[in-house]
Amino acid sequence: QVQLVESGGGLVQTGGSLRLSCAFSGRTFSDYAMGWFRRAPGKEGEFVAAINGHGGNIDFIDSVRDRFTISRDNAKNKLYLQMNGLKPDDSGVYYCAAERLQFGVPPPFEKEYNYWGQGTQVTVSS
Repeated sequence: QVQLVESGGGLVQTGGSLRLSCAFSGRTFSDYAMGWFRRAPGKEGEFVAAINGHGGNIDFIDSVRDRFTISRDNAKNKLYLQMNGLKPDDSGVYYCAAERLQFGVPPPFEKEYNYWGQGTQVTVSS
């Protein structure tokens, strides 16, 4: 069974940076595409970024494309989201998610991912 544990959230000022991590266990990490999603209070969940099992076909939502970087270290079973230039609209609970996909384009939809972490809170103050 896949298990995911996020870390790295916190409170930052506008313009600040955070690096989120997601620890993966239970299966072969490189067999899985990984995604980051976020949910703000009163809003629906939103796709942020995704990467396939071998680190290719990276995708981002347009609002973060020039500010966030997604990466993975398959030797350490870790997924990362480097967030720079943070804005108050980036606030929310960030979740990592996994779906079995080594190559190809990772899906940007929550329903396509079978495994989810518990989330980590990101708060950006204005």
